[in-house]
Amino acid sequence: MKDELIGTQGLLQTLSDEIHRWAFRAVPEGFILFSQISLKILLLLAVVAIFNFIAWYFLKSFRSLFYNKLKDNAVVAALYQSKVLDSVANFIALFIGRASVQPIFYRHPNSFEVLSRIFAVLMIIAGYVLYHRILTTVDRYFIIKKDFYRMTAMRAVTSSLDIVGIFIFGFIGITVLFGVSASAILGVLGALTAVILLVFRDTILGFVTGIHVSTSRIVKVGDWVIIPKYQIEGNIEDISLLTTKIKNLDRTVSTIPTYDLMSTEIKNFQVMLDNNRRRIKRSIVLNVKSFKFLDEELLTRLSKINLIKDYLSESETILNRERALLDNQEEIINGRQLTNIGVYRHYIYRYLESNPYIDQNLNLMVRQLEVTPTGMPLEIICFTKTSEWKKYETIMADIFDHLLTAAKEFDLVILQVTRINGITEND
Repeated sequence: MKDELIGTQGLLQTLSDEIHRWAFRAVPEGFILFSQISLKILLLLAVVAIFNFIAWYFLKSFRSLFYNKLKDNAVVAALYQSKVLDSVANFIALFIGRASVQPIFYRHPNSFEVLSRIFAVLMIIAGYVLYHRILTTVDRYFIIKKDFYRMTAMRAVTSSLDIVGIFIFGFIGITVLFGVSASAILGVLGALTAVILLVFRDTILGFVTGIHVSTSRIVKVGDWVIIPKYQIEGNIEDISLLTTKIKNLDRTVSTIPTYDLMSTEIKNFQVMLDNNRRRIKRSIVLNVKSFKFLDEELLTRLSKINLIKDYLSESETILNRERALLDNQEEIINGRQLTNIGVYRHYIYRYLESNPYIDQNLNLMVRQLEVTPTGMPLEIICFTKTSEWKKYETIMADIFDHLLTAAKEFDLVILQVTRINGITEND
């Protein structure tokens, strides 16, 4: 390999000498140096282009060979999508170009110095692009694997490494391009440490948040979240080092600082969606004035309702047995009695138990809440067997359509607030 490199340098030096001599013979005296340097630059660019094509063609053949066999491999797919091999080809071509400067421009020391620095800087830029695409490969890998929790953490890491890479490659580029000593640049950076920490505060917090979010599995890309602080509700589209993008339900897009994921209250609906269960928690507010004990007429009417006829029969038998032991049995207030609100509450419970769209293995509850000046709320808590929003709303609406309408069968009045002549009344 060393012999081939020496042979190539010898060939380039020979071509350079030929250009040198030709310019002396064919170009007017005032344009000789300009012609020599211009033609040699064209020769140098041709060398770079040729080796770039050779490297690109070789790596493309290599990539095609392995990609066709391993295209289902996540690592190979990530490398392909990130175009890492293209950057390798560019870096190789620039490396050979820099090595070619000396044999082509050995007769022109000033041009040699300038072009050497230019190619060194171009190599540094190509090196950074290669470094950046390798980091991108890591992100692509987790996207392909659909491991969104690790992707969030690795994106914080790769973004931080990318910033570090910019500093390192930029630092090297400045020292090479301007010939400044590394110690001088480090001295300036040391003096500016406080300013750097202030400028990159969000970056540092974003890095810490990315690690925390991944390890604690708070959120990931695709999660449906509500952030009360910003009154945002939607799906997380992207979590970067500095900002998190959320696509709202109205199809607009909001962005928040990434560090807020750790310091702000977030309500995540994704667990609900993953479990395919969603809670119904809603109240029916009843007018307390409509509550009463069951009389014979109402008891007879309610006994015809299939869901509660057995309950009424059993309850009435037990209560009659208890009343037989009481004094003043004719007074309805003595002893336990069935009430329309109590029977209605039991009816709701049985209705939910018989509903095929309600999960019977999760909490199912009908409870009275504290009486308020506007009535008594009867709260219903249960879980649907689907978390799909449209189906969930349909199931909930069907349940409450029925229960609100059924209340009048129990001589109960659903509370409705109206205003007549500026006076608020509860109906």
